[in-house]
This record gives sequence, structure tokens and C-alpha cells, in this order.
Amino acid sequence: MPAPSPAAPAVQAAAAPGHAAAAEAPATGSRVRNPANGRLEAVVPDISRTALLIGDSQSEPLDGWPRQALTAAGYKVYFCGRGGTGFVSANGSTGNYIEALRDGDWLLPSGTPALIVIQGGGNDAASGATDRQITTNAESLIGELQARYPGTRMAMIGTLARSKDDGGGRRTDVDTLLGSVAAERGLPFVSVGDWLTRYGLAKDLADAVHMNPSGRRALGSLLEQRLRDLGLERTQAPDTGAVLAAGAPGESQD
Repeated sequence: MPAPSPAAPAVQAAAAPGHAAAAEAPATGSRVRNPANGRLEAVVPDISRTALLIGDSQSEPLDGWPRQALTAAGYKVYFCGRGGTGFVSANGSTGNYIEALRDGDWLLPSGTPALIVIQGGGNDAASGATDRQITTNAESLIGELQARYPGTRMAMIGTLARSKDDGGGRRTDVDTLLGSVAAERGLPFVSVGDWLTRYGLAKDLADAVHMNPSGRRALGSLLEQRLRDLGLERTQAPDTGAVLAAGAPGESQD
């Protein structure tokens, strides 16, 4: 995703004679500058009901299974990420997760989201990223998001794969590695490194790593239940417009 273009600062209402000027609330869809770091951020409606989802092409489509799960668990969804990226992997138009965060490739939401969910690892498995590279960048990403959004709950979703004995290979290894990072940082973690085998969903693959619509629905239902098991659901379902499109349409990369 290309870096967002600069936007005009928030406009102040003109004051009537004898009255102090009052700042107008920024409109939905506009951008405001974060005074703590000087970066532009998106004004998101109902940010307190919104989950910030960071991920790759498993999450990018509007019907991606992580989005479906979060919506069913009561959240609106704001997505930052891009197909072909990961903790270490970049796709040519945007950096990896930590680079995209630091360089402003993502237009992060302003305010305090209800939940932050980090999903990915598949492109790192495919690109040959080492355990150390993945661990270092994942820990940096978690730390910087916690500094940006102090007090917001955070969770991680691993790398979708077959089981180890069913050809999961490096994807399953990366899922396990990310689980270790989450455990060290005290974050809830959903391991999906054997779900294609465990739940008989390999038949619903559209290609080597992506699901067809039926598979996305099935994974969304499974993930929703896991989020609820971890106590990560919202207690009240969101209003209409539960999915907020924050990026370009999904790509064929993971």
C-alpha cells in the first residue's frame, strides 16, 4: 500500500465576536495529526468498538476469515497490511510489518481501538526468513504498537497450514515460533498451524495457501469461537457497517 498523501490539518470553527474559537470534531474519513509522533492517522467511527487487524492476504479481502471472525465476535474491523508482506517479508510496494509501521505505509487509526490483532507469517515461511529475523521483528512490532496504543488488548493469530505430519513444513514451524513470541509477551495466541488438517479444510483451498469462500467461512467460524474462548469477544454486537475497508483489494499473495 503506498504511503498516504498528506492531508490538511483539522479545521477550527470561526469564532463569533467575543467568543473563543472552538475546534470542530474531525469528520469521519478525515485525517488528524498525532501530537505524540507527528504522523497522520485516520478518523474512524466507533473506534472503541473497532479491532485494528494487521495481516497479509489471508486478512486483506473483505471476506477474509480473520475479518469474518472479528466481525462475528462483535467488532468493526480496520485493516492495515498488504498481501505478500509479513514480519520480515515486503512486497515491493510496502515494507514488512515493522517497516510499514515506522515508515508510515499504513494509515493507522486515531484514538484507542478495542483490540489489536496481528496475523501472518506465511510469506516469511515462503521467503526463507530465519527464526531470529521473525522473532526480532515480531517483538519490535508488538512493542511499538503497545507504545502507540497503551492499554489496548492485543492478540496474535499464527500461520495457516497443514499439520506437521501432513506437509505443514516451514509454515507450521513459523506458527509455533509466533506462539512462543506471544507467550513471552503475555499475549493471547490462536495457533492455526494445523487447522487445514485438523478440520479437514484442505479440500477448500483455492490454491496452495488461500481458501475458497466456503473455506473462509469455515475458518471464520472456527476463529470466532477461539476468540470467544480466549475472552476476546465484544459483549455487544456492532452497528451496521461492521467492516471498514482501509486498504487496496486483496492480492493473490499470502
